[in-house]
Amino acid sequence: MLLQDKVAVVYGAGGAIGRAVARAFAADGARVFLTGHTAADVDEISNDIRPAAAEAMQVDATDEAAIAEHLQHVVDVAGGVDISFNAIGIPDTEILGVPLVDLDAETFARPITTYTSSYFLTARMAARHMAAKRSGVIMTVSALPARSGSTLNGGYGSAMAAKEALTRDLSAELAPAGIRVVGLRPHGMPETRTMKEVHATKTPGITFEQFEGYLASTTHPHRVMTLDEVANVAVFAASDRASGLTGTTLNLTMGSVDD
Repeated sequence: MLLQDKVAVVYGAGGAIGRAVARAFAADGARVFLTGHTAADVDEISNDIRPAAAEAMQVDATDEAAIAEHLQHVVDVAGGVDISFNAIGIPDTEILGVPLVDLDAETFARPITTYTSSYFLTARMAARHMAAKRSGVIMTVSALPARSGSTLNGGYGSAMAAKEALTRDLSAELAPAGIRVVGLRPHGMPETRTMKEVHATKTPGITFEQFEGYLASTTHPHRVMTLDEVANVAVFAASDRASGLTGTTLNLTMGSVDD
């Protein structure tokens, strides 16, 4: 098992990507601490994971005090933290579908502020604990709009680009302390809430099946990526087998965007 005896904290574990990654971490031997904005969502995923391998707790991953308190609890009961994975999401219905020239500044800035500050806070807190052991992996998720211009995304693309920049900066500062920082950039997974909201707000004139076909047509293999594929890459990137991997965002867009 690639993550045997590792301790992982997953922020946003109630969402599709966080849920898949949490399951994969546990299946590969990690002890997983699941957090989410809603207790019911993380309790549900905790019940799906083998006994004694998961603990769920309601944590606001934008609240510095709540993050610090929870992470101290993790350290107290598990002896430390090896992996911090931030997969939080926010509702996109007010963000998507409005031309930038018609968007108010607060709505534009909301995803930038929320996504980047949450990633910053969870990474900073984890790094302080990881530095003591001189090892650890900090991870997050971005999306194709970080690298490719598209319409009606509001500040979402800017937020994803900022997260990728933060991944590089964190790595540059934390690598001397033995901490790796890695991002994942998947694209177009119909299983996620975001893609359902994109369809509803940006392409309401076609069926969801037609929308899936469009997403598949933008990739090299002409199919969409699955959550399990993303989760499997997350397991490898978090493992000691990927010890040379840091300061980068892994391109999981299946050819939709070139690096």
